[in-house]
Amino acid sequence: MLMKHVNLRQLLAFVFLSVWVATQALAQGLPQGRPERLGFDPVRLARLDPILQSYIDDQRLAGSVALVLRDGRIVYSSAKGMSNIEAGLPMREDSIFRIASQTKAIVSTGIMMLHERGDLQISDPLSRYFPEWAKVQVAQPKADGGYDLVPISRPITLRDLLTHTSGIGYGLGGVALDAWQQAGIAGWYFANKNEPIGTTVARMAALPMQAQPGEQWIYGYNLDILGAVIEKVSGQSLADFLQQEIFTPLGMRDTHFYLPPEKAGRLAVVYTPKTGGGIERIRETGGMQSQGMYVEGPRRSYSGGAGLLSTAGDYARFLQMTLNGGEFNGKRLLSPKTIELMTSNHLRDIPFQPGTGFGLGFSIAMDLGARGTLGSVGEYGWGGAYHSTYWVDPVEKLVVVYLSQLIPAPGIDDFSKLRAGIYQALVKP
Repeated sequence: MLMKHVNLRQLLAFVFLSVWVATQALAQGLPQGRPERLGFDPVRLARLDPILQSYIDDQRLAGSVALVLRDGRIVYSSAKGMSNIEAGLPMREDSIFRIASQTKAIVSTGIMMLHERGDLQISDPLSRYFPEWAKVQVAQPKADGGYDLVPISRPITLRDLLTHTSGIGYGLGGVALDAWQQAGIAGWYFANKNEPIGTTVARMAALPMQAQPGEQWIYGYNLDILGAVIEKVSGQSLADFLQQEIFTPLGMRDTHFYLPPEKAGRLAVVYTPKTGGGIERIRETGGMQSQGMYVEGPRRSYSGGAGLLSTAGDYARFLQMTLNGGEFNGKRLLSPKTIELMTSNHLRDIPFQPGTGFGLGFSIAMDLGARGTLGSVGEYGWGGAYHSTYWVDPVEKLVVVYLSQLIPAPGIDDFSKLRAGIYQALVKP
């Protein structure tokens, strides 16, 4: 009787997942796969659903979308909770999210496409494209809490920007905060700015850097600057360049800096934790911690560091291209050797992430024991400020995208449980 019970359980899980995966594949525009044929135990994979649902039931998230591909086929997809609690709109597989710093990998890809064509080299100095950056100064702290301004020790290169070793922060740290704040340049949010990104980048050059080039890994405006470089080199806006060179070839139909009005209803609402528990809708406008001006706004500044909106399906197509060595559905964006360079570690461990290095646009898993989480050496990924994450595992041929809209997100452990839930279900190579 026990064996019959187990077999029935497995059969029901198989039937459920097969029908469900087929439905989600149509929604995402990606090919479906049968979990058991792609090395996943359907019964163990089904454990993910209640785990992800628990964050909604406990009012820690309004909703989420998770998407897992293996060998380019969907093995798991879920849309849980609400995209807009107040309006009673459920989350959908094609809900649109602010992906913030997940923009960085896409813009890094744009830079590498121009590198391959000979339009630029990543060893080039930034000042070749923005002469204002030829005489940058660095804030050197003094014992009394002030700082001296000293010249940069060498030119900032495009590779420095790709690896976040330029010494440029977000105007939120270091001793020269006052200068950045007075210039109106602080934080990663650009959707409310009424000037082109190139103008902001040129103004930025007059402000004190946090460190000398090549000395530290400092998270900051690096990819916003590279987005402005793309505009200079291509002669197009960053939005037009990415649309022509990446979004259209990959079939990323719902990836934008600013939403067309007809898609506004699919944009998930941003929530924030409430004191004492639960979540509430964050304010409409006012900077980084707001809904953002992605529908109604100036639509002039294209932030290469944190400005894009996208869906799980669109972003998975981009990541699958990287896993395929630069090609997706017959469209080649980059060569396999360029992808290899982008996904190789260029640094030592990055701050706060033991066992993790950094490539050209992605973090890189170098030591699983030091990192302490499931995965594979060589895995690459990153995430976004609105509580989203992604990774690509080349060893297991996995692509994972997980999107939600919560800021800030203190103490929530859904990322680690998602990771554990996926890898405990992966039972065959």
